[in-house]
Amino acid sequence: MLKPLPENKKVSVEKLTQIFNNTVASYKYYWFLSILQLFVRNKDNKSIEVKDILIQMICNAWYPINYFKLSFGYSDKLQDNIVEIQKKLTIPIDISHDKLFILLKNSKNKDVNKLITHFNKQVPYKFLSPWIPFKTTAETIKMSQVLKNNCLYKICKKDTFKIEINPNWRDYLFNSYKILLDFSYWNLITFVQSNNLNIPNIADKLVKPIQRRGLGKQRKYWEVVFDELGSINCIYTGKTLYKDSFDVEHFIPWSFVSHNQLWNLLPSDSSINSSKSNQLPKLSTYLKPFVVIQREAIEIIYSEHPKNKLLEDYLFLDTSISKVLDLSEKELIKRFQNTLEPLIQIASNSGFKYWDRQ
Repeated sequence: MLKPLPENKKVSVEKLTQIFNNTVASYKYYWFLSILQLFVRNKDNKSIEVKDILIQMICNAWYPINYFKLSFGYSDKLQDNIVEIQKKLTIPIDISHDKLFILLKNSKNKDVNKLITHFNKQVPYKFLSPWIPFKTTAETIKMSQVLKNNCLYKICKKDTFKIEINPNWRDYLFNSYKILLDFSYWNLITFVQSNNLNIPNIADKLVKPIQRRGLGKQRKYWEVVFDELGSINCIYTGKTLYKDSFDVEHFIPWSFVSHNQLWNLLPSDSSINSSKSNQLPKLSTYLKPFVVIQREAIEIIYSEHPKNKLLEDYLFLDTSISKVLDLSEKELIKRFQNTLEPLIQIASNSGFKYWDRQ
């Protein structure tokens, strides 16, 4: 449950809670998140350059847009500009936050800098609307200089375009940093979910994970299957796989489903993880062999370890594992298809490409 923002006599917390009112694009969420991060990173700095805030916005939104392919809405320029920046500089989509920040900060590419600074025309001014109702940028700058209504920051454009955090707000932002981050991400999740209604695990896709969860338990599951069968043919390459020479592969990419449930995992040749990457399998080619190996695995594990908790991953197919195993091959394929087909179609619509071994 989201904690309420802490009260403070020096600042108007009520106005702060209004910063995301009537928001139709992602800019305000990422603007505030980026201010918080840059301010807390170096609290002693009296000012923050606007370009640094804009670069931080791009870094924060980079992974959800380029890796998870989330949509921020048809009219969202942050999304469009990030895609353009990635193309112009051919930046890896999984680049680290810090490396991306430095790269963009030092970039001499005029087109890229134009894409970055596009957002300084409105965002710094309109963000202050809870304190200073927006009329013109000149009026907002003037009112911010005297910290009208105890607004969050003043806007300075003399030498370098920058903002200066209101001294009354500095301790509040620093001491309430974690709660303010949660407040911002909670609102961002609501916004992004409204533009990605059928996409799973939105909350897990807004920040690049420090480390993905390991597949140790899932690998041991498949090793039991190898112990019984001796070998398994890779459904993609046809190569014979053995217990000591297989990878655990996500049938639908992890970057779309964001989970490691067994119904979406299978053993594969080690070359597949790199060649298939985050692309989609063609069900017309791979659905039947995928389901066949899944059924064999369920039968073996249920026979030898009927209380294995990982078997619960398959209960979307029927109310019990015994009932799943009673299904005919045709019916089992149909039930897998009913789950996989919509997910793959949604992923395709979101920009994930299809893969087929040449």
